[in-house]
Amino acid sequence: MSELSFKIGAFNAETRAVPVTFTSGEIVHKRDVNAVLKADGSYDKTATKARVEEVAMGVAHKIDAGVITKPEPEPAEVATASE
Repeated sequence: MSELSFKIGAFNAETRAVPVTFTSGEIVHKRDVNAVLKADGSYDKTATKARVEEVAMGVAHKIDAGVITKPEPEPAEVATASE
């Protein structure tokens, strides 16, 4: 298996989450991860990165187990004679 990498997107104050893209070889898995907030309610970037690293361990395990895989390409639409 390839090494798992991730990219954290911008904090969404409304959902209190960050979008994360996990990549392992040809497998790309996107999901939101709950952000960590400080006592005053502001976004804690460092603690959120640590949380994403924990989630990444679970994503890596699911990839190894075959639960998360590369999606099959969608079949191309074939035009019919009536179109």
